[in-house]
Amino acid sequence: MNKRQISAQETKRKLISTALELLKDKGFDAINVEEITKKAGVAKGTFYTYFKRKEDIVLDISRVPFSEIANEIADMEGMEITEKLTHYFRRFMECVEYGGIHTCRQWTKDVLDPNNVPENKDGQKWIYDVKMLNNILNNAVQNGELLPGTPTETLTHIIICELYGMMTCWCMSDGKFEPLEWIEKFCNIQLNAVLMPYIYKK
Repeated sequence: MNKRQISAQETKRKLISTALELLKDKGFDAINVEEITKKAGVAKGTFYTYFKRKEDIVLDISRVPFSEIANEIADMEGMEITEKLTHYFRRFMECVEYGGIHTCRQWTKDVLDPNNVPENKDGQKWIYDVKMLNNILNNAVQNGELLPGTPTETLTHIIICELYGMMTCWCMSDGKFEPLEWIEKFCNIQLNAVLMPYIYKK
């Protein structure tokens, strides 16, 4: 990677982190591109080098921290699938809480009504999260942690619905519902029950 590419990457990262800071503080509707670029210390036109509209930066905010989780799971060799998924759930919700309730509301809004975001007609955050979890479960089948024929697609949607339900409860309760507490309860009670029939018995 040359200096120009590194500089471009740093500029994009600065725009994303600045947008997240403003989003956490004010909410999506209360900020604009000019405010983001001014606070980031870059020209307004620079924003459009990386993003078509304000909504697009929210999608990148939803991807950056979550992509790290997949790498962490890949490095957890020798651990049980339940341990890997517990780590995934905990980290998923840590990323959600770190983004703040305003960011979470915008992600949820875009998934519930993807027509709000012209480039997001298929609910890209939802698709991104489903693909990541499905890959984790499919890898577990390939590695012999889960039995052949495990209904990974069905399990993926059961689990994602649980996670998105917690995100929605957090938003609807104005932060009173504690997602990280419920993640622990879910992993201790429901996760083992859901996976038990499919775990390979050594």
